Amino acid sequence: MLAIKGLSKTYKNGVRALNNITLDIPTGMFGLLGPNGAGKSSLMRTLATLQEADSGSAFLDDINILQDKDSLRKVLGYLPQDFGSYPKMTPLDMLDHFAILKGVSNRSERRDMVDSLLHKTNLYDVRKKAIDTFSGGMKQRFGIAQALIGNPRLIIVDEPTAGLDPSERNRFHNLLAEIGENIVVILSTHIVEDVSDLCPNMAIMGKGEILLSGRPRQVIDNLRGHIWRKRVKRDALADYQQQYQVILSHLTEGETVIHVLSATHPEGFEPQEVDLEDVYFSTLIKHDIKVAV
Repeated sequence: MLAIKGLSKTYKNGVRALNNITLDIPTGMFGLLGPNGAGKSSLMRTLATLQEADSGSAFLDDINILQDKDSLRKVLGYLPQDFGSYPKMTPLDMLDHFAILKGVSNRSERRDMVDSLLHKTNLYDVRKKAIDTFSGGMKQRFGIAQALIGNPRLIIVDEPTAGLDPSERNRFHNLLAEIGENIVVILSTHIVEDVSDLCPNMAIMGKGEILLSGRPRQVIDNLRGHIWRKRVKRDALADYQQQYQVILSHLTEGETVIHVLSATHPEGFEPQEVDLEDVYFSTLIKHDIKVAV
């Protein structure tokens, strides 16, 4: 269990990135949704001991994350949004180097660990190729491999599927699902489908705050009967946005379909089967966070 209570952070430029964050994250995959600037990366960097919090607490079981950073780092796997590596080096050499940094001094133990991670991430056959020849998905799988060194109890991945093609994204999903069975894995993303596919628990962030948390099925059920849909002319979209609370619009067969949030049935609309995307956009709009619809 990862227990966060009252966590706050304000940068020197006056931006309040975290505003009294309180969140309990159980074992398994946990999805943290939010638009750019919501505070997700600030929270991830704080939990990864890369920056100090101004106030609050965070515990991974018995480890005080904010006060005992060394203990947390021994059991942390971290894949940041911009993961850097030495491009001319091979994954075999890089993982061996990272294992040494993690304190795995026995060469035989290190070799077995690296080989196991290369197999797990389906990179064994390219273990001696330069990392700069890898596709985006292969680089992300290498990033997960380095995050898994040392049998971590907490893994943090920040926007891991952004820019991946569908096949690599699916492969990455399967890998995350496998490693997230027995440890805490935080998936920070703005891609709603990643959370709906992978995470039994989730939260939505905005303006440095937790706006909503719960199980995806639960938060979807809470919104049933409040989302309505209608096909409209594209040039009429602005009029509907003035008259209704339009949470999103998308094209279907060349026509514009809008979803609106309403406690009562608006005339001319039909009920919409609610999904996590509806929950996400309606939550942002309720808290006056502007998003493109």
